[in-house]
Amino acid sequence: MENGQTNQTNPPTAVKADKPKKEKESKGNNNQVKIPKGTRDWVGADIQIRDKIFKVAGDIFSRHGGTQLDTPVFELKHILAGKYGEDSKLIYDLADQGGESCALRYDLTVPFARWLGMTSTQQIKRYHIAKVYRRDQPAVARGRMREFYQCDFDIAGEYDAMIPDAEILRIMVEVFEGVGLGKDVSIKLNHRKILDGMFAVCGVPEDKTRSISSAVDKLDKLPWEEVKKEMLEKGLESDVADKIGVYTQHSGSLGEIIAYIKSSAEMCANEQVQQGLSDMDLLLSYLEAFECADKVTFDLALARGLDYYTGLIYEAVIELPGEKSTETRIGSIAAGGRYDNLVGMYGRRKIPCIGVSFGVDRIFTILKQRHEDQKIRARSVDVYIMAFGGKNGLLIDRMKIADALWKAGISAEFSAKVKPKLPQQFKAAETAGVPLAVILGEDELAAGKVRVKTLGLPDDHPEKEGRLVKKEDMVAEVNRLLASESQPQPPAVPTLTDAVGQIKLDGKA
Repeated sequence: MENGQTNQTNPPTAVKADKPKKEKESKGNNNQVKIPKGTRDWVGADIQIRDKIFKVAGDIFSRHGGTQLDTPVFELKHILAGKYGEDSKLIYDLADQGGESCALRYDLTVPFARWLGMTSTQQIKRYHIAKVYRRDQPAVARGRMREFYQCDFDIAGEYDAMIPDAEILRIMVEVFEGVGLGKDVSIKLNHRKILDGMFAVCGVPEDKTRSISSAVDKLDKLPWEEVKKEMLEKGLESDVADKIGVYTQHSGSLGEIIAYIKSSAEMCANEQVQQGLSDMDLLLSYLEAFECADKVTFDLALARGLDYYTGLIYEAVIELPGEKSTETRIGSIAAGGRYDNLVGMYGRRKIPCIGVSFGVDRIFTILKQRHEDQKIRARSVDVYIMAFGGKNGLLIDRMKIADALWKAGISAEFSAKVKPKLPQQFKAAETAGVPLAVILGEDELAAGKVRVKTLGLPDDHPEKEGRLVKKEDMVAEVNRLLASESQPQPPAVPTLTDAVGQIKLDGKA
């Protein structure tokens, strides 16, 4: 069956007239079993990669004093309204089924601000890992989804200038290093006050600041000519757009761009620019103390389109040499900034906040591609228990060995067949990427021993044949091999050609 249609012989002549109508109905019914565009099912190795991201981020957030928060997947519609600028059209509205207009959450920041506005919390470091929803045009290969995970860390409360901001950037560096992307990620910074001051210096009318900021935010995706065309369509004068183009060409280290801005008397005369420069001078000294100033660049083209940002803004992108790959097309993989006024929209108190949101699905897309390129197999089982001959496939003995390993906290499996064939057992271990085998033979069991073997070792490896150990020493030997530095990481998986026929039990092949 394909596209809901079956291959059939022509129907009798008497009903031929109905055929076109039936075909049209079949196409219109769209009864294919599939998932909606921009969503995915998670299973097996994919979940292992995803959960590693969750664990790395969660451990780092906790190390920095984070408290976990969870909020409803949908919010009252007015809570989300007016917070996302031109992207508000991407919010998923829900049908009113209980007297309240609701929508699926667009991000995790606005629900956090709403929660702060409802409680008496004055200061908190909060983290939240959950799904969000955007009615965007999906591009699954690039990690752009309609349903996707965000992984947020925010610091709320009154603190001295730029101290929380520096810690957020330090956390970003730690997370990317933790998932193995530290050398490939560049964190771009800008400051909303410097950006708005720059627009004022260039001659942008105040009522057009947000819309022109939204256009500048597209410079990492579109050539200058197209961005300028959008500015002109929004009513900006051509010479004003050209002035913006001159400034937004500049990107470099924090020190370099701070010096560049200070060299412009026109920029330094603007009060907002002065405030932003004061913040960036402080930030540079704090990042040097955290030994991560070299991980960031100051990019005057970074705008971040969301309306609620008030100070420092940033995003992380994969920086790789020119090859066209999944990674070079993936775009931003984390972003955030300072939003000091958002909480005040939901309560009487104004609570300054700054945070970062990691795009889990985009990070996952990169890590999965690397696993495939490097032929890394994620595994969920550490030991496969095999029987080499024996009456009734030594099933009861295999069960007892499995029980001992499970009680020791070691993941293990065995064939659910009474008399499994040896090639089938090796094939199962190979398919699952299991690194170790506990191999049972009648003579060895009679002597109270089992063979523990690392699978997939080269022929000349000293531990190719594994070791015979007493059953009471088996758990210690398995743990030794799992922790051993000599075991390949990720472990090589056995092939049938290097495994079957090479197992020796007390000298027997």
